[in-house]
Amino acid sequence: MSLRFFLDSADPLAWDEWMPFGFFHGITTNPTLLRQAGQMCHIAALRSLSQRALELGCQELHLQAWGREPQALLDCALALAELAPGRITIKVPLTRAGTAAAVKVIAQGIPLTFTACYEAPQVLVAAALGARYIAPYLGRIQDLGRDSHQELITMQQCVDRSGSSLRLLVASLRTTADLSRLAAAGMTTFTLSPKLAAALFSCEASEAAAARFEDDATLVER
Repeated sequence: MSLRFFLDSADPLAWDEWMPFGFFHGITTNPTLLRQAGQMCHIAALRSLSQRALELGCQELHLQAWGREPQALLDCALALAELAPGRITIKVPLTRAGTAAAVKVIAQGIPLTFTACYEAPQVLVAAALGARYIAPYLGRIQDLGRDSHQELITMQQCVDRSGSSLRLLVASLRTTADLSRLAAAGMTTFTLSPKLAAALFSCEASEAAAARFEDDATLVER
């Protein structure tokens, strides 16, 4: 599977900053990120945000459905998918209600991400249902006192052994070291916060080398 990065933010200013760099395949959002960015969580507001994301070159926009009951989740998911058919991936939590809605979303050919994954057996459910992605929360698993890296490696092994096309959409990354360690273990799909995206370009040695090149270029010009 090819490498995919998703910008994990509902802030259009962050989209404006990072999407032009070209290495983000898409954008992931959820109601919590919307609240943090001061955005409204309703269909009309998400219609406008979706258009902006697509104009910035977002190939996949992940929007999370909300609703406490399966039918409410399903209705919301279908409304969100209609904002940009073929470009929206629907997110639902891997709960009983979320799974009941997800079955019907997947049956309609709409790509789906199961989110809020904390345990390896959940990956098997997502694979069996034909979901496109499942989002395990690396940092939050670690916060529970578990070895989050090993948990995700086990999840990836479950996918690999099952022959499923399911992708682990690794979320809640805290450091760039998390990213490289999991990529080395075979994971290919990651959400990055704007802060973590900036950290990819914070290598002092690279900055020093670039500055030296510029200084030498100035000397040569003389």
